[in-house]
Amino acid sequence: MADPKGFLKVTERELPPRRPVPVRIMDWKEVYEQGDQAVLRRQAGRCMDCGVPFCHQGCPLGNLIPEWNDLTWRGEGRAAIERLHATNNFPEFTGRLCPAPCESSCVLGINQPAVTIKQIEVSTIDEAFAHGWVEAEPPGRLTGKTVAVVGSGPAGLAAAQQLTRAGHTVAVYERDDRIGGLLRYGIPDFKMEKRHLETRLRQMRDEGTRFRAGVEIGKDLSWDDLRARYDAVVIATGSTVPRDLAIPGRDLAGVHFAMEYLVESNKAVAGDQVPHQIHAEGKHVVVIGGGDTGADCIGTAHRQGALSVTNLAIGKQPPEARPDHQPWPMMPTLFEVASAHEEGGERSYLASTVEFLGNEAGEVRALRVAETEFVDGRRVPKGGTEREIPADLVLIAMGFTGPERTALEQQLGAVFTSNGNVERADDWQATAPGVFVAGDAGRGQSLIVWAIAEGRAAASAVDEYLMGSTSLPAPVRPTDVAIGLQHA
Repeated sequence: MADPKGFLKVTERELPPRRPVPVRIMDWKEVYEQGDQAVLRRQAGRCMDCGVPFCHQGCPLGNLIPEWNDLTWRGEGRAAIERLHATNNFPEFTGRLCPAPCESSCVLGINQPAVTIKQIEVSTIDEAFAHGWVEAEPPGRLTGKTVAVVGSGPAGLAAAQQLTRAGHTVAVYERDDRIGGLLRYGIPDFKMEKRHLETRLRQMRDEGTRFRAGVEIGKDLSWDDLRARYDAVVIATGSTVPRDLAIPGRDLAGVHFAMEYLVESNKAVAGDQVPHQIHAEGKHVVVIGGGDTGADCIGTAHRQGALSVTNLAIGKQPPEARPDHQPWPMMPTLFEVASAHEEGGERSYLASTVEFLGNEAGEVRALRVAETEFVDGRRVPKGGTEREIPADLVLIAMGFTGPERTALEQQLGAVFTSNGNVERADDWQATAPGVFVAGDAGRGQSLIVWAIAEGRAAASAVDEYLMGSTSLPAPVRPTDVAIGLQHA
């Protein structure tokens, strides 16, 4: 185990400092400064190597957290990344983007700040890349079987890498012009620079995975044609239909879905020319929705030079400490200050948007907002509390309702659940034989760690379908539900 008395000697969490706000909003680089290895080892030494490590329960991937904490504390970085890669294809993604349900389940967290598991994870993979310890793992033999993976987000990439390493010939189809899905165009560079994605994609190409960007299945190539070309198909298209806000003035110019805004920004940061880009410079920006996507919009607007940024959430402000109804080891809903919130702007809770107000040119100029009250369990605007908020740009970041349905229903005969997700059986198959579903397309809007876990598990099911048996790990089942989380 790590230092047997580490949690007694070191009782505080230590994380790398974030770069000063006036500096970091001038660029798109990641907000954290380089971590200190001495601090990292000291924090890893706080791991208690519990008899029952509940951090495993909190992590859908079943990461071997006490093992690589111990190896990090001992300074054995190469062994640590081997243990980390044993369960997680992409720790450079989860270490930056996952909200770390493992830390909520940390036994030390009962009466002390939890071990900095997420920081140890990302530092381990960054050190491994820096030292050239991450190498391609091509299969020793090919099976002769072919698999198409539709969607190149974390679920699709995880499934593709597992199946490639099992010896199958795998092609990943992505309708965007670059591979990566939300990792590419949904996540701003200040949260994860795209060089991390490119490094991992190079490894996958070296292993034999083939990528087909700019091809939309259901339009450029039908689902029937895809099934005819491949022995198995994995649907990993994500949950991409945004939840709308159908109120008066919705059609005014300047009111956009968050992903429209973030995609264009990411393309511009990548060096692309984006005609008529949705831009926040010199504007009063209002972001509707208090989740991660909303925070991404806030940070982006600051870097674009917004005049002001207001964030509206219809729910109550979460507590700063774990509430009684979400006891350990559940993942609690807490008030968090993301890096974007540090950078300025106003956050308003229990705020119901009643109407978008426009000018004579048909452009949004303000929002009419009211306080929220609860009537028969429903959240409704409270009469007599209306006020106006100036707005030149409104970004709707209220989550997603499921995958796009038309082509899946008409060409594949896919059946959808009452939640709007693609229906799948216990073996990850949809209603069409040989077609499997992984990630948000079948689960609903969720966490990146669940997407990778589902991609790995679906790959195991595909391998068994093609070969009659499999040695690939299956960390989760389609019926598994994250502790303390809800489906979107």
